[in-house]
Amino acid sequence: MPPRKLSRRAFLRLAALALAGCCPVPESAPPTDAPIRTALPTAHATSWPTAEPAPDIGLDAKIGQMLMIGFRGLEVSADHFVVRDIRERNLGGVVLFDYDVPSESRERNIASPSQLKTLVTALQAASDIPLLIAIDHEGGVLTRLKGERGFPPAPSHQALGEIDDPAFTYEQAAAMAQTLAELGITLNLAPVVDLNLNPDNPIIAKYERSFSADPEVVTRHARAFIEAHHAHGVRCTLKHFPGHGSSTGDTHAGWVDVTDTWSWSELLPFAHVVEAGLADAVMTAHVFNANLDADDPATLSYKIIGGLIRAKLAYDGVVISDDLQMGAVAGHYGFETAAQKAIEAGVDILAFANNSVYEEDVAARTIAHVKHLVEEGIVSEARIDASYRRIQRLKKTI
Repeated sequence: MPPRKLSRRAFLRLAALALAGCCPVPESAPPTDAPIRTALPTAHATSWPTAEPAPDIGLDAKIGQMLMIGFRGLEVSADHFVVRDIRERNLGGVVLFDYDVPSESRERNIASPSQLKTLVTALQAASDIPLLIAIDHEGGVLTRLKGERGFPPAPSHQALGEIDDPAFTYEQAAAMAQTLAELGITLNLAPVVDLNLNPDNPIIAKYERSFSADPEVVTRHARAFIEAHHAHGVRCTLKHFPGHGSSTGDTHAGWVDVTDTWSWSELLPFAHVVEAGLADAVMTAHVFNANLDADDPATLSYKIIGGLIRAKLAYDGVVISDDLQMGAVAGHYGFETAAQKAIEAGVDILAFANNSVYEEDVAARTIAHVKHLVEEGIVSEARIDASYRRIQRLKKTI
């Protein structure tokens, strides 16, 4: 059956209600039989302060859990900076790459399945609290696990959306998840649930990263993709909130304004997946949208994270920033300002890929800066505790 599209009348009603602060979610056809409600939950206050007892762990260690860092090395020894960060600073996660952008080198973290499994095992062994070991394994062009290095091929999101068979998507995603599970990788930074609204988009459409322009097709395949990963014990990340598919620029390179191109329909796949209880983590985009926040891009916006993700979507899981060293943030905000704004906005995990610039001390500097913000009363420790709890809750599911 061809995917059911939103009628013009339904879309205009959606937009009108969204602008009035009550954005409904139209009915969709997910790959499972679980029903999806047709409206978002009533907005509620974001519960950062909590009556729960404070975590029995030091402030530095709690902040360390809020960091995800990239690094160079096909193997690591005890004196490698990332191992020191794990052991001495309680680093919460790492992200793996197959290509080192600053040095233009094909040697980064991945050479072969056996090498990668050994690396992942060594990283995990260095940590008292299980690490989130993350990778972009979307399929197609956007995978770090290339066939030339001995990894099985995986189709792109666009290819799966064009076939539009959720059972086939599940089958392909299950094979991808099995590969990750066998390597010990615990978090896939996928699926992409951006809508393919701009065929000339230089970072989404160009690389076939979107299932479809239709939010219902995206929802069906995202759910199948996630359910397949869960069957193999791997968690997933919805990206890039609140939607990057209509953009005309690339946030890796610089400021991207979607004010005139973004539509409320771009929220629908996120809303559907959250409603289905399948959202393990949500990654923010660095896109700027003056209609949502006249001052800051999504990653640094409380209006978007606290207002849309937490309140409108009623999502209380982990929010991960896109790489804070990307041009859209690093080119317009200082390091300290960006870290502070991301935490104040509601980001739980600050990602520093170390793959546009390379800063071995980024974890130490971030922990020191965030600790200073807490000690000065700029950020409350209850705010740090809230992120720490969400991160530990996610880790317990792995």
